[in-house]
Amino acid sequence: MSLVLVTGGSGFVAQHCVLQLLAAGHDVRTTVRNTAREDEVRALLKKAGADDRRLSFAAADLTRDAGWPEAVAGCDFVLHVASPFPPTVPKNEDELIIPAREGALRVLKAARAAGVRRVVMTSSFAAVGYGHKDRPTPFDEHDWTDLSSPDVQPYPKSKTLAERAAWDFAAKEPGFQLAVVNPVAVVGPALGHDTSTSIMFVQRVMDGSMPGLPRISFGLVDVRDVADLHLRCMTDPRAAGERFIAVAGDFMAFRDMAQTLRARLGPAASRVPTRELPDWLLRFAGLFSAEAKQVAPELGKHKNATSEKARRLLGWAPRSREDALVATAQSLIELGLLKQKRAA
Repeated sequence: MSLVLVTGGSGFVAQHCVLQLLAAGHDVRTTVRNTAREDEVRALLKKAGADDRRLSFAAADLTRDAGWPEAVAGCDFVLHVASPFPPTVPKNEDELIIPAREGALRVLKAARAAGVRRVVMTSSFAAVGYGHKDRPTPFDEHDWTDLSSPDVQPYPKSKTLAERAAWDFAAKEPGFQLAVVNPVAVVGPALGHDTSTSIMFVQRVMDGSMPGLPRISFGLVDVRDVADLHLRCMTDPRAAGERFIAVAGDFMAFRDMAQTLRARLGPAASRVPTRELPDWLLRFAGLFSAEAKQVAPELGKHKNATSEKARRLLGWAPRSREDALVATAQSLIELGLLKQKRAA
Protein backbone atom coordinates (compact mmCIF):
# COMPACT_ATOMS: atom_id res chain seq x y z
CA MET A 1 0.00 0.00 0.00
CA SER A 2 0.94 3.68 -0.19
CA LEU A 3 2.66 6.04 2.21
CA VAL A 4 0.31 8.96 2.85
CA LEU A 5 1.07 12.25 4.58
CA VAL A 6 -1.80 13.79 6.56
CA THR A 7 -1.17 17.34 7.71
CA GLY A 8 -2.43 18.56 11.07
CA GLY A 9 -2.51 15.24 12.92
CA SER A 10 -3.92 16.73 16.11
CA GLY A 11 -7.03 17.99 14.29
CA PHE A 12 -10.53 16.52 14.19
CA VAL A 13 -10.79 15.75 10.46
CA ALA A 14 -7.13 14.73 10.16
CA GLN A 15 -7.41 12.13 12.92
CA HIS A 16 -10.37 10.46 11.25
CA CYS A 17 -8.46 10.47 7.95
CA VAL A 18 -5.54 8.76 9.68
CA LEU A 19 -7.87 6.15 11.19
CA GLN A 20 -9.39 5.26 7.83
CA LEU A 21 -6.05 5.22 6.02
CA LEU A 22 -4.55 2.84 8.56
CA ALA A 23 -7.65 0.64 8.43
CA ALA A 24 -7.29 0.49 4.64
CA GLY A 25 -3.71 -0.76 4.99
CA HIS A 26 -1.76 2.39 4.15
CA ASP A 27 1.34 3.61 5.95
CA VAL A 28 0.65 7.05 7.40
CA ARG A 29 2.86 9.95 8.39
CA THR A 30 1.18 12.91 10.04
CA THR A 31 2.43 16.35 10.97
CA VAL A 32 2.21 18.15 14.28
CA ARG A 33 3.61 21.57 15.06
CA ASN A 34 5.30 20.19 18.17
CA THR A 35 6.38 16.57 18.47
CA ALA A 36 5.58 16.77 22.19
CA ARG A 37 1.99 16.03 21.09
CA GLU A 38 2.91 12.74 19.41
CA ASP A 39 2.18 10.54 22.43
CA GLU A 40 -1.18 12.24 22.99
CA VAL A 41 -2.30 11.88 19.37
CA ARG A 42 -1.03 8.32 19.12
CA ALA A 43 -2.92 7.36 22.28
CA LEU A 44 -6.18 8.88 20.97
CA LEU A 45 -5.88 7.00 17.70
CA LYS A 46 -5.06 3.70 19.43
CA LYS A 47 -8.07 4.16 21.71
CA ALA A 48 -10.19 4.62 18.58
CA GLY A 49 -8.97 1.28 17.24
CA ALA A 50 -5.96 2.25 15.13
CA ASP A 51 -3.03 -0.10 14.61
CA ASP A 52 -0.32 2.53 15.08
CA ARG A 53 2.61 0.38 13.99
CA ARG A 54 2.37 1.95 10.52
CA LEU A 55 2.00 5.49 11.88
CA SER A 56 4.83 8.00 12.14
CA PHE A 57 5.07 11.71 12.95
CA ALA A 58 6.89 14.70 11.50
CA ALA A 59 7.28 18.21 12.88
CA ALA A 60 6.06 20.92 10.48
CA ASP A 61 4.32 24.26 10.85
CA LEU A 62 2.22 25.99 8.17
CA THR A 63 3.99 29.29 8.89
CA ARG A 64 7.52 27.94 8.29
CA ASP A 65 9.35 26.23 5.42
CA ALA A 66 11.36 23.99 7.73
CA GLY A 67 10.16 20.42 8.08
CA TRP A 68 7.99 20.11 4.97
CA PRO A 69 10.59 18.49 2.67
CA GLU A 70 11.20 15.83 5.32
CA ALA A 71 7.47 15.39 5.94
CA VAL A 72 6.62 14.62 2.30
CA ALA A 73 9.75 12.59 1.50
CA GLY A 74 8.82 9.21 0.05
CA CYS A 75 5.07 9.87 0.15
CA ASP A 76 2.75 8.74 -2.62
CA PHE A 77 -0.14 10.98 -1.57
CA VAL A 78 -0.73 14.01 0.65
CA LEU A 79 -3.96 14.88 2.43
CA HIS A 80 -3.56 18.55 3.32
CA VAL A 81 -6.10 18.92 6.10
CA ALA A 82 -4.45 21.41 8.45
CA SER A 83 -5.80 24.97 8.50
CA PRO A 84 -6.62 27.42 11.31
CA PHE A 85 -10.30 27.57 12.36
CA PRO A 86 -10.80 29.72 15.49
CA PRO A 87 -14.19 30.03 17.22
CA THR A 88 -14.18 33.83 17.01
CA VAL A 89 -13.20 36.55 14.56
CA PRO A 90 -9.50 37.47 14.97
CA LYS A 91 -8.51 41.10 15.41
CA ASN A 92 -6.40 40.86 12.27
CA GLU A 93 -7.73 38.72 9.40
CA ASP A 94 -4.16 37.95 8.33
CA GLU A 95 -3.90 35.70 11.39
CA LEU A 96 -6.07 33.30 9.38
CA ILE A 97 -5.36 34.23 5.78
CA ILE A 98 -1.56 34.02 5.83
CA PRO A 99 -1.17 30.57 7.41
CA ALA A 100 -4.05 29.17 5.34
CA ARG A 101 -2.81 30.45 1.97
CA GLU A 102 0.94 30.35 2.51
CA GLY A 103 0.68 27.05 4.37
CA ALA A 104 -1.20 25.44 1.47
CA LEU A 105 1.46 26.63 -0.96
CA ARG A 106 4.25 25.30 1.27
CA VAL A 107 2.64 21.87 1.29
CA LEU A 108 1.98 21.90 -2.47
CA LYS A 109 5.52 22.99 -3.33
CA ALA A 110 7.02 20.33 -1.09
CA ALA A 111 4.70 17.70 -2.60
CA ARG A 112 5.65 18.70 -6.13
CA ALA A 113 9.36 18.56 -5.31
CA ALA A 114 8.95 15.10 -3.75
CA GLY A 115 7.06 13.70 -6.73
CA VAL A 116 3.84 13.06 -4.81
CA ARG A 117 1.21 11.44 -7.05
CA ARG A 118 -1.76 13.52 -5.84
CA VAL A 119 -2.62 16.08 -3.17
CA VAL A 120 -6.10 16.18 -1.66
CA MET A 121 -6.75 19.50 0.04
CA THR A 122 -9.42 20.16 2.64
CA SER A 123 -11.09 23.44 1.77
CA SER A 124 -14.60 24.32 2.95
CA PHE A 125 -18.09 25.32 1.88
CA ALA A 126 -16.86 28.66 3.25
CA ALA A 127 -14.99 28.97 -0.07
CA VAL A 128 -18.19 28.27 -2.03
CA GLY A 129 -21.34 29.89 -0.69
CA TYR A 130 -20.65 33.09 1.24
CA GLY A 131 -21.15 36.70 0.22
CA HIS A 132 -24.16 35.89 -1.99
CA LYS A 133 -27.79 36.89 -1.82
CA ASP A 134 -30.46 34.27 -1.12
CA ARG A 135 -31.20 32.09 -4.12
CA PRO A 136 -33.54 29.15 -4.79
CA THR A 137 -30.91 26.84 -6.31
CA PRO A 138 -28.29 25.01 -4.21
CA PHE A 139 -24.63 25.92 -4.40
CA ASP A 140 -22.39 23.50 -6.28
CA GLU A 141 -18.71 23.16 -7.18
CA HIS A 142 -18.92 25.91 -9.84
CA ASP A 143 -19.63 28.53 -7.16
CA TRP A 144 -17.11 30.60 -5.25
CA THR A 145 -17.50 32.86 -2.23
CA ASP A 146 -17.75 36.51 -3.28
CA LEU A 147 -14.87 38.25 -1.54
CA SER A 148 -16.19 41.67 -2.59
CA SER A 149 -19.09 41.31 -0.14
CA PRO A 150 -18.65 43.15 3.18
CA ASP A 151 -20.44 40.26 4.91
CA VAL A 152 -17.60 37.79 4.27
CA GLN A 153 -15.77 37.19 7.53
CA PRO A 154 -12.03 36.35 7.85
CA TYR A 155 -12.51 32.56 7.99
CA PRO A 156 -14.42 32.24 4.68
CA LYS A 157 -11.96 34.70 3.17
CA SER A 158 -8.99 32.60 4.31
CA LYS A 159 -10.45 29.37 2.91
CA THR A 160 -11.33 31.02 -0.42
CA LEU A 161 -7.92 32.60 -0.89
CA ALA A 162 -6.12 29.42 0.12
CA GLU A 163 -8.09 27.26 -2.30
CA ARG A 164 -7.74 29.79 -5.13
CA ALA A 165 -3.98 29.82 -4.55
CA ALA A 166 -3.86 26.02 -4.64
CA TRP A 167 -5.71 25.82 -7.96
CA ASP A 168 -3.51 28.57 -9.43
CA PHE A 169 -0.42 26.61 -8.36
CA ALA A 170 -1.71 23.35 -9.85
CA ALA A 171 -2.58 25.06 -13.15
CA LYS A 172 1.05 26.10 -13.60
CA GLU A 173 2.45 22.62 -12.87
CA PRO A 174 1.90 20.17 -15.76
CA GLY A 175 1.00 16.73 -14.47
CA PHE A 176 0.46 17.88 -10.90
CA GLN A 177 -2.72 16.32 -9.52
CA LEU A 178 -4.92 18.21 -7.05
CA ALA A 179 -8.37 17.38 -5.69
CA VAL A 180 -10.28 19.48 -3.18
CA VAL A 181 -12.94 18.58 -0.60
CA ASN A 182 -15.33 21.37 0.46
CA PRO A 183 -17.22 20.21 3.56
CA VAL A 184 -19.96 22.12 5.33
CA ALA A 185 -19.93 22.09 9.17
CA VAL A 186 -18.13 18.88 10.12
CA VAL A 187 -19.67 17.07 13.08
CA GLY A 188 -19.56 13.46 14.26
CA PRO A 189 -17.76 11.55 17.01
CA ALA A 190 -15.04 13.43 18.86
CA LEU A 191 -12.02 11.31 19.76
CA GLY A 192 -10.78 13.29 22.74
CA HIS A 193 -11.03 16.36 24.93
CA ASP A 194 -9.41 18.66 22.34
CA THR A 195 -12.66 19.24 20.44
CA SER A 196 -12.85 21.17 17.20
CA THR A 197 -14.50 24.51 16.58
CA SER A 198 -16.89 22.79 14.19
CA ILE A 199 -18.53 20.73 16.96
CA MET A 200 -18.33 23.38 19.66
CA PHE A 201 -21.86 24.54 18.87
CA VAL A 202 -23.22 21.05 19.67
CA GLN A 203 -21.35 21.11 22.96
CA ARG A 204 -22.80 24.50 23.86
CA VAL A 205 -26.33 23.51 22.88
CA MET A 206 -26.14 20.30 24.91
CA ASP A 207 -24.64 22.16 27.88
CA GLY A 208 -27.45 24.68 27.95
CA SER A 209 -24.79 27.37 27.54
CA MET A 210 -26.81 29.11 24.84
CA PRO A 211 -29.75 31.24 26.03
CA GLY A 212 -31.59 30.57 22.79
CA LEU A 213 -31.16 29.57 19.16
CA PRO A 214 -29.97 31.96 16.44
CA ARG A 215 -32.13 32.01 13.31
CA ILE A 216 -29.38 30.39 11.27
CA SER A 217 -29.27 27.38 8.97
CA PHE A 218 -26.19 25.51 7.83
CA GLY A 219 -25.16 22.18 6.39
CA LEU A 220 -23.90 19.21 8.38
CA VAL A 221 -21.71 16.26 7.46
CA ASP A 222 -20.21 13.48 9.56
CA VAL A 223 -16.44 13.57 9.96
CA ARG A 224 -16.24 9.86 9.09
CA ASP A 225 -17.86 10.60 5.74
CA VAL A 226 -15.54 13.55 5.15
CA ALA A 227 -12.57 11.25 5.75
CA ASP A 228 -14.08 8.67 3.40
CA LEU A 229 -14.41 11.30 0.68
CA HIS A 230 -10.76 12.26 1.12
CA LEU A 231 -9.71 8.66 0.54
CA ARG A 232 -11.92 8.41 -2.55
CA CYS A 233 -10.41 11.64 -3.91
CA MET A 234 -6.94 10.26 -3.23
CA THR A 235 -7.28 7.13 -5.35
CA ASP A 236 -10.09 7.61 -7.89
CA PRO A 237 -8.76 8.83 -11.29
CA ARG A 238 -11.96 10.85 -11.79
CA ALA A 239 -11.18 13.05 -8.78
CA ALA A 240 -8.04 14.64 -10.23
CA GLY A 241 -8.55 18.33 -10.96
CA GLU A 242 -11.95 18.41 -9.27
CA ARG A 243 -13.52 19.92 -6.14
CA PHE A 244 -16.27 18.15 -4.20
CA ILE A 245 -18.81 19.58 -1.77
CA ALA A 246 -19.43 17.32 1.23
CA VAL A 247 -22.91 17.79 2.70
CA ALA A 248 -25.45 15.32 4.09
CA GLY A 249 -28.84 16.53 2.90
CA ASP A 250 -30.38 19.99 3.02
CA PHE A 251 -29.15 22.72 5.31
CA MET A 252 -30.65 22.53 8.79
CA ALA A 253 -31.92 25.31 11.04
CA PHE A 254 -30.64 25.56 14.62
CA ARG A 255 -34.22 25.03 15.76
CA ASP A 256 -34.46 21.72 13.86
CA MET A 257 -31.11 20.58 15.25
CA ALA A 258 -32.33 21.25 18.77
CA GLN A 259 -35.53 19.33 18.14
CA THR A 260 -33.56 16.38 16.73
CA LEU A 261 -31.29 16.23 19.77
CA ARG A 262 -34.23 16.37 22.17
CA ALA A 263 -36.18 13.71 20.27
CA ARG A 264 -33.26 11.29 19.82
CA LEU A 265 -31.46 11.71 23.16
CA GLY A 266 -34.33 12.26 25.57
CA PRO A 267 -33.27 13.31 29.12
CA ALA A 268 -29.63 13.64 28.04
CA ALA A 269 -30.70 16.63 25.91
CA SER A 270 -32.92 18.26 28.53
CA ARG A 271 -30.80 21.42 28.59
CA VAL A 272 -31.03 21.99 24.85
CA PRO A 273 -32.85 25.31 24.32
CA THR A 274 -36.00 25.49 22.23
CA ARG A 275 -36.71 29.19 21.74
CA GLU A 276 -35.28 31.25 18.90
CA LEU A 277 -33.45 34.47 19.63
CA PRO A 278 -34.56 37.62 17.79
CA ASP A 279 -32.15 38.74 15.07
CA TRP A 280 -31.74 42.21 16.58
CA LEU A 281 -30.39 40.69 19.80
CA LEU A 282 -27.65 38.78 17.97
CA ARG A 283 -26.72 41.83 15.91
CA PHE A 284 -26.52 43.92 19.04
CA ALA A 285 -24.39 41.26 20.74
CA GLY A 286 -22.09 41.39 17.72
CA LEU A 287 -21.04 44.89 18.77
CA PHE A 288 -19.37 43.39 21.84
CA SER A 289 -18.85 39.68 21.09
CA ALA A 290 -16.49 38.43 18.37
CA GLU A 291 -18.39 35.14 18.28
CA ALA A 292 -21.75 36.85 17.71
CA LYS A 293 -20.16 39.13 15.12
CA GLN A 294 -19.03 36.09 13.14
CA VAL A 295 -22.54 34.61 12.82
CA ALA A 296 -24.57 37.82 12.55
CA PRO A 297 -24.22 38.15 8.72
CA GLU A 298 -25.86 34.73 8.30
CA LEU A 299 -29.00 35.50 10.31
CA GLY A 300 -32.16 34.65 8.40
CA LYS A 301 -30.30 33.64 5.24
CA HIS A 302 -31.50 30.63 3.30
CA LYS A 303 -28.90 28.68 1.37
CA ASN A 304 -28.36 25.10 0.39
CA ALA A 305 -25.68 22.99 -1.25
CA THR A 306 -25.55 19.73 -3.17
CA SER A 307 -23.12 16.82 -3.00
CA GLU A 308 -24.54 15.26 -6.18
CA LYS A 309 -21.12 15.38 -7.86
CA ALA A 310 -19.37 13.36 -5.14
CA ARG A 311 -22.21 10.85 -5.07
CA ARG A 312 -22.30 10.45 -8.85
CA LEU A 313 -18.58 10.41 -9.68
CA LEU A 314 -17.11 8.78 -6.58
CA GLY A 315 -19.99 6.73 -5.17
CA TRP A 316 -19.91 8.71 -1.92
CA ALA A 317 -22.86 7.94 0.38
CA PRO A 318 -22.85 9.95 3.63
CA ARG A 319 -24.81 9.30 6.80
CA SER A 320 -27.88 11.44 7.42
CA ARG A 321 -27.42 14.87 8.97
CA GLU A 322 -29.52 13.73 11.96
CA ASP A 323 -27.33 10.69 12.60
CA ALA A 324 -24.20 12.84 12.34
CA LEU A 325 -25.58 15.36 14.81
CA VAL A 326 -26.61 12.71 17.34
CA ALA A 327 -23.25 10.91 17.03
CA THR A 328 -21.56 14.19 17.97
CA ALA A 329 -23.65 14.62 21.09
CA GLN A 330 -23.22 10.99 22.12
CA SER A 331 -19.44 11.24 21.88
CA LEU A 332 -19.46 14.39 24.01
CA ILE A 333 -21.50 12.56 26.64
CA GLU A 334 -19.24 9.48 26.58
CA LEU A 335 -16.08 11.58 26.87
CA GLY A 336 -17.49 13.59 29.78
CA LEU A 337 -17.21 16.85 27.86
CA LEU A 338 -20.55 18.30 28.93
CA LYS A 339 -21.08 20.36 32.06
CA GLN A 340 -22.48 18.43 34.97
CA LYS A 341 -25.98 19.26 36.07
CA ARG A 342 -26.23 20.94 39.43
CA ALA A 343 -27.67 18.81 42.19
CA ALA A 344 -31.25 19.67 43.07
